[in-house]
Amino acid sequence: MRKTYVTKVPDRSGVFLLASKIIAKHGGDIVRSNYNHAVDIHTFFIEISADEEQHQKIQEELLANGFMTGDYDDMKIIMLDFKLANHAGAVIPVLEVLNRHQVYISYVSSGERGEHDQHLRIGVRIDSPEKTKRLLDELAAICETRVIDYEVTDKQLDSTVFYVSFANEMRDILSLSQKDADCVLIRANKLMQVLDEQNKSPMQTFDYIRRFAKFVVDHRGENFDAKISSRRLADDLKLYVIEPPCGSNTYILEHAEELLFVDGGYGCYYREMLSMLQAQFPDLADRKRTAFITHVDMDHTGLMPLWESVYMSGNSFENLRLERAGEMGFREMNPKHRPYFALSETITGYTAPDISKACVVGSRTGAEMLAPIGHVDFGGYRFDFYEGPGGHVKGEVVIVCEALKLIFSGDIWVNVKGITPEQREFNRLAPFLLTGVDEDPALSKKCREYTVEKFGGYLFCPGHGPVQVVG
Repeated sequence: MRKTYVTKVPDRSGVFLLASKIIAKHGGDIVRSNYNHAVDIHTFFIEISADEEQHQKIQEELLANGFMTGDYDDMKIIMLDFKLANHAGAVIPVLEVLNRHQVYISYVSSGERGEHDQHLRIGVRIDSPEKTKRLLDELAAICETRVIDYEVTDKQLDSTVFYVSFANEMRDILSLSQKDADCVLIRANKLMQVLDEQNKSPMQTFDYIRRFAKFVVDHRGENFDAKISSRRLADDLKLYVIEPPCGSNTYILEHAEELLFVDGGYGCYYREMLSMLQAQFPDLADRKRTAFITHVDMDHTGLMPLWESVYMSGNSFENLRLERAGEMGFREMNPKHRPYFALSETITGYTAPDISKACVVGSRTGAEMLAPIGHVDFGGYRFDFYEGPGGHVKGEVVIVCEALKLIFSGDIWVNVKGITPEQREFNRLAPFLLTGVDEDPALSKKCREYTVEKFGGYLFCPGHGPVQVVG
């Protein structure tokens, strides 16, 4: 049984040695540890493998030795800017107020002085809203006082309570319980550790996580401004394309009263997508709804509850089966992708979808770059499934209709040139945090080039970006 402890490092030498002895004393094994002085000089993450009784004893002794963090639910860091008269001792009344309120000062910086005034910036830690109001009222009576915002990448940020501030901010953005916020913090630290080993900025990592979460939340409800378009492929077949601000495209083929979906975006936008679909197809609930999945990354499977039958590769089915069983899927099996996947689960509210309606088309057995695994008919047209070698992710397929010269390429080929500004903004975040979207970039490149060559002149319907005739 593994458990991660977010500990407070006591201000004395030999603390890691002491913690290690406590853990070993009770039979625990340290499987991961992380401490980054540049991010937070007092917070230390320790992942320990032990049984339940051992964990209890370890926690009690760590607490007794000053290692365990307290309850920071109401702790906030605010940055204050004071406009003071330009004379000696002008700052003393401000400092006296802060001292009287027993406020912890985490940062102090004075800027250039003008002819008549000077600016002083002070970061303070506040543990209750009531104290904040009383403090600001008293300070405002002394001088012009302004509360300013700051980014988590700001070097002026208080390092001694950074993790606490970050966890509370994520809790507020995502409306999480404190327990879930602590879980986000642990996952964020694991991701930071992976990126730090690649010489990527720890502060940038946390900023990107915050922006990722805010982007997802800010595009819910009325702000879900997905682009929808359509085109007729044949007299009896119409293609609809939905391009969301983030997550995969969703395609719908309409034939008579039947609908065939290809991929389905993020699950956190299920209600928004359902509303769009019901506006487009008022009798949606009465229609037969079949779906194809190009691969089972969480940003492609969000509409699975809506579909009556879902066709996919054998490897994609196995991935979902593992997740439903509480085991690691193929993305999580990659140590570099595991922290991002876990963090994305919380941010997007992902849960492994029901696989009772899944239909396996076939499994890759050949050595071809794109190996045929089977076909499915819809509306009198044949759709062939070709499974790739796993350059993007194991189980990936392209779905081809030769009669229509149409290909659903998933993320094997995406159209980055035609994405919207919002999609471009989001696409800067995920690849950084995922440390690259492909399991094997070189193999993914070969597969992409092969696909474009083999199906040149076809209408490509990519996982992301607008449709386009390629080649």
